[in-house]
Amino acid sequence: MQKAMQKNHRNISITDNLYEQIEEAVSFIKKLGFKENPDAFLIFGSGLGAISSGMNIEIEVPYGKIPGFVDTTLDFHKGRLLYGEIAGRSVIAMDGRFHYYEGYTMQEITFPVRVMRMLGAKNLIISNISGGLNPEYAAGDIVVIVDQINLMGDNPLIGINDERLGLRFPDMMEPYNRKLISLTEKHAMKIGYCLSRGVYAAMSGPSFETRAEYRMLRTLGADMIGMSSVPEVIVAVHGGMRVIGLSLISDDCFPECLEPLDIEVLLKRAEDGSEVMGKIIEGVLGDEEFPVN
Repeated sequence: MQKAMQKNHRNISITDNLYEQIEEAVSFIKKLGFKENPDAFLIFGSGLGAISSGMNIEIEVPYGKIPGFVDTTLDFHKGRLLYGEIAGRSVIAMDGRFHYYEGYTMQEITFPVRVMRMLGAKNLIISNISGGLNPEYAAGDIVVIVDQINLMGDNPLIGINDERLGLRFPDMMEPYNRKLISLTEKHAMKIGYCLSRGVYAAMSGPSFETRAEYRMLRTLGADMIGMSSVPEVIVAVHGGMRVIGLSLISDDCFPECLEPLDIEVLLKRAEDGSEVMGKIIEGVLGDEEFPVN
């Protein structure tokens, strides 16, 4: 299930020459043919790589070859950066992401978002799988994220702030863009799918939560729980990006009805949901109201 760790030795620190490291990565991928100012940057979550089936891929490169990028240690993340088109829009996509529980720093996890922002991307479409805490959700449902709770015990903005990358104290009042949420719901309805709205909470993992933790999370107002996305969204907002978040509910996390989790079952549900999620994303990107400036 797990790959051998092949960590890029260029560890990223907010207090190091982060800006110069971002510039180096941008220069490298531009030489490969990645164009500036892509209409959107996409991150495919665990088991959701099939979203790329609707993408006309022109260029792909393994993460390990890109300066500053680390390698994913999980078999179900392909670990490649893609360039191409979806619905006539130029997009760059991460086929697999990095997680805090893999032993990487917050700066390493979010480095690709920094790179895409410097390349000119203004929209981030992020996806993940999560455990459903809201009793109105069922395993296999797709939820559009409207807010988030950071319970990971860390923040990618801790450290010296570089004003070239964003404000010292970014406002997180609207981490997920309201207009893009409405656009996402519109295109879900067009394919006959009614999206729920929800608040996504993130904990560090990799252990799944206890019954008591599930109760706590629901009391705090979380509708779903996962181990990713929150750091990337914080950095995207820090850089002034618009964000859409989609989460596939992998299982029902009701404290009194818990059963042992089977990761293969969760990934199969993610694979099944990828097709629907991909159609929604394709509709959003193809809409004339999708902002590209």
